[in-house]
Amino acid sequence: MTNEQIKIGVIGCAGRGGIARHAHRPQEGVSLVAAADINDQALQNFKERYGSDVFLTNDYRELLDRDDIDAVFICTPDWYHEEQAIAALSRGKGVYLEKPMAISIEGCDRILQTAQDNGAKLYVGHNMRHMKFVQKMKELIDDGAIGEVKGVWCRHFVGHGGDFYFKDWHSERKNVNSLLLQKGTHDIDVMHWLAGSYTQRVTAFGTLSVYDKNERRAEGEAPPPMFGADNWPPLKNKGMSPVIDVEDQSLVLMQLANGVQASYLQCHFTPDYWRNYTVIGTEGRIENTGEEKVCLWNKRAGAYTDAERTQREPDYKPYGDVQFDVTAPWDEHGGADPKIVDEFVRFLRGETRIKTSPIAARYSVAAGCLAADSLRAGGIVKEMPELDGGIITHFEGQTESKS
Repeated sequence: MTNEQIKIGVIGCAGRGGIARHAHRPQEGVSLVAAADINDQALQNFKERYGSDVFLTNDYRELLDRDDIDAVFICTPDWYHEEQAIAALSRGKGVYLEKPMAISIEGCDRILQTAQDNGAKLYVGHNMRHMKFVQKMKELIDDGAIGEVKGVWCRHFVGHGGDFYFKDWHSERKNVNSLLLQKGTHDIDVMHWLAGSYTQRVTAFGTLSVYDKNERRAEGEAPPPMFGADNWPPLKNKGMSPVIDVEDQSLVLMQLANGVQASYLQCHFTPDYWRNYTVIGTEGRIENTGEEKVCLWNKRAGAYTDAERTQREPDYKPYGDVQFDVTAPWDEHGGADPKIVDEFVRFLRGETRIKTSPIAARYSVAAGCLAADSLRAGGIVKEMPELDGGIITHFEGQTESKS
């Protein structure tokens, strides 16, 4: 597909499927020409946007059976990812697969094996690797600004948890396994990338501590509007899913293969919505404050307040010895969505190695799965199952780095 026309189909064209619009560049030889969705209105919207000659179907297999489709975006709910990715890869089509790659470790491994067996290109949508603040943190680490990384911490405040994830299909284990996959795989992937290694051992604790007490809606009843003043505080939120059996707060401890210690905390009933990563090395630490600023501490500080330090050290700047402005567009996930789709298209053409490693995507899902197993078994330690070395070698040849 180096200089050829690339024709792309979208499986699941509503919702997150909208990211595929960044690939539609007819003037550059890349076009969206087909869509599959069970929602007829979504298909009609696709037709209105991309032309009356697009192919539409309610059955994704009919789309995959077309010889004129070179690649697909798979943007369906999580539990469909494995089945649909394997079906597409088996036909040799390039695949952009939304995260999480699958909802089980075995599912991820089957996807990887299928891609290797069929020589098909697989790309997983971990767009946070393309966010400006994450890339600045990675740059500082690679430049040696904090020495050798020894610890990585992440706190994820999911302020819209009750609005998003406990009013629809995300609330059931059978659909997502755990929100440590749907939400956590983003963060775990970033932590692995910053640390330069993958999780080896996991222990975790978690509970369903708030949303099991909220008013539920009946089976078949439409959910209420997701947002509104009446949805706060969390226990006032109404119309929750009839079935809720995933945790709304979790604490995960991870030992990485290179000795880095990592922790991940996720809570779905906070008033605010953001992530905070802290990376500690042998010569300093870095931390992000939202997606606008990355702070570097690399000078010794005593046990005194910012005001006291400013008096002693006129050049001292609170929130880090050095601060980096990493402000990005507020929409499109901080401008990451167009970048990740551009990388996917260039990957299809054979023009670039990729940042979003399918191997890393597997290990982020695996860590989330092991953590879910651990917390549901009272915190017992879980060991990471090894991945076949041939598969690792195959995909490492396509990516910028092993993690």
